[in-house]
Amino acid sequence: MAFLPHACRRDQTSPRGPARFPTYLAPSATMDRLLRQPFASIATVVLTLLAAAAFAPAAHAELQAGAATSNITPDIGGEIIGGFVPFPSVHIHDDLHARTLVLDDGKTRIALVVCDLLGIDRVVSELAREQIAKQHQLPRENVLISATHTHSATSALGKHPRKLEQPADDYQRFVAKRIADGVGRAIQNLRPAEIGFGTAEAPEHVFNRRWHMKPGTVPLNPFGGIDMVKMNPPRGNENLVEPAGPTDPTVSFLSVRDRDGVPIAVYAAYSLHYVGGVGRGHVSADYFAVFSEQLKSLLSREATLAQTAESANKDLPPFVAMIANGTSGDINNIDFLHPQPRKAAYEQIRHVGEDVAAKVHAALSSVKYSAEAPLATVYREPTIAWRKLTEEETQWAKETLAAGRKSERDLSYIYAERATRMMEYPETTTAPLHVLRIGDTCIGTMPFEVFSEIGLEFKKRCPLPNGFMVELAHGYFGYLPTPRQHRLGGYETWLGTNRVERDASTKLLNELLEMAKSLK
Repeated sequence: MAFLPHACRRDQTSPRGPARFPTYLAPSATMDRLLRQPFASIATVVLTLLAAAAFAPAAHAELQAGAATSNITPDIGGEIIGGFVPFPSVHIHDDLHARTLVLDDGKTRIALVVCDLLGIDRVVSELAREQIAKQHQLPRENVLISATHTHSATSALGKHPRKLEQPADDYQRFVAKRIADGVGRAIQNLRPAEIGFGTAEAPEHVFNRRWHMKPGTVPLNPFGGIDMVKMNPPRGNENLVEPAGPTDPTVSFLSVRDRDGVPIAVYAAYSLHYVGGVGRGHVSADYFAVFSEQLKSLLSREATLAQTAESANKDLPPFVAMIANGTSGDINNIDFLHPQPRKAAYEQIRHVGEDVAAKVHAALSSVKYSAEAPLATVYREPTIAWRKLTEEETQWAKETLAAGRKSERDLSYIYAERATRMMEYPETTTAPLHVLRIGDTCIGTMPFEVFSEIGLEFKKRCPLPNGFMVELAHGYFGYLPTPRQHRLGGYETWLGTNRVERDASTKLLNELLEMAKSLK
């Protein structure tokens, strides 16, 4: 006997009884009676169906979610960046990944991708989103790609990170392809889901690294001037006065699980630059990877217990955790007032990653989930000005280069080179901004190392209940201090470290909030 789908099987109590119809074909008792009348006309049945459909409440689209990871580990020997002088890698301590979450509300599909990289050049985002649009029919404005800012990864910023309009190199093309592959696999893993927003507090790991010091104790900057604040001052120094800005201790996250309660993914953001303390020449994803693997481990037991008898027999895709960088342009993991003893390689990375994962894991019990989460995105590229050299700065750069390099880490020479490169820039550029709405949650992004006070202001003024920011998205444009921080000076404001107009943060934040308002 041929197998019949469940909706068309005969009534088990009578081998010859009438076929059972699914509930959406039997909207009322009247319809049920019509179907049981042997001589009911087809026209009558159809008209009754149409009438019932006209007055029936509209069905809500079913939220679906899928997640996947792609390995983006580079070859050994590639240059590791993050310091002033790049150096070749000699060992892969732990693999780098592009972690992906895809959400679909029945009308809109979006993808969130977090890459274990210091930053991604704009060309990487463009190439990846072009491939995703072509291969998976997902519009480029529906794909968010950001970098974690690990300082122990091979560069995805190109051969000359501060040169504009470079063609993609082999590693950049590889990363773009792997991002597209990951999005494709996440789409294949889509299944009915529910989602919730949560937060966890982790203040003990974040410290503002810009400090006011006693008059006369801030050293000269590379340009021969004196700043009002010092980035990474001597730890425990008696001349420390106070930090120049706030920190953001909150881990914001989205938790996604299937209808059986089995975790699918967690997408988090935490405003901590990176931790560091890796082996010399090692490639590592830093605490971002430790967080992801530790949370996966903590949830493994709950995932097993949550499975029903039916779901336990399914070959479900693995859970994927990811943590994006929030707004940490002026934040790191160093307690300057209370110096800690030197630790072994990776010891502090493991401590921070595991602790943040434990805090998020504990907060998951308070998350309220919903199978309905309207999705929407806005992507814009507003115009801002590149920072231009004054006549005095131009003359300084020429004289410094003419005098020659005094050492490998001659900061004056390094910044004279950077300033000279900026002389070639056009007057303006466009900066990719992205805002995504996921239910009552709003994610705003910028392609900079964004100061934490900007992220705090976005949270405060965001028109949706749960707002947070992710930095280093769709490109790498350097540091983004506020106008107040520009006046204080310091490493993050130096010409070459900062490359855009001094009011850029104000303009871009206002634009981002306007974009968020349009999605409310």
